[in-house]
Amino acid sequence: MTALRPFTCNDLFKFNNVNLDPLTETYGLSFYLQYLAHWPEYFQVAESPSGEIMGYIMGKAEGSGEKWHGHVTALTVSPDYRRLGVANTLMAYLEEVSEKKNAYFVDLFVRVSNKVAIKMYTELGYIVYRTVLEYYSGDPDEDAYDMRKALSRDVNKISVVPLRHPVRPEDVD
Repeated sequence: MTALRPFTCNDLFKFNNVNLDPLTETYGLSFYLQYLAHWPEYFQVAESPSGEIMGYIMGKAEGSGEKWHGHVTALTVSPDYRRLGVANTLMAYLEEVSEKKNAYFVDLFVRVSNKVAIKMYTELGYIVYRTVLEYYSGDPDEDAYDMRKALSRDVNKISVVPLRHPVRPEDVD
């Protein structure tokens, strides 16, 4: 049984088991607090019946006009709770919040080498919108896929028409 609940400041002292994964970006304390203060509705924890953090998602709403969208900044699940649908549940929650905010799409960035995550996002209806060259600052050889899923407001699915050429991080809007 998984329960979703809002992320709290106290969770910052309890989520180390989730952030141990080498594919999970670990940010500074101020980064997490900024998201918690600005977009609390996008910051959720999946909790086990015993109170252990199974995973979390943090995101935000950004853009303007037809580029108004929900963005997944981080999604991670503890190795002990993978392949149980926790990530799917967290993604469905973020998509629902984005729908309520009248967003056109949800986007996220994923390492090109992270085949497991790419497969999961594809199964959830995301497409590779574009490749962002050398996106990850700690690994200049690692590109990212900008993956997107159109929401109901984007009736003509304009937001998910893939770009044919890669872009640089400074060109990402």
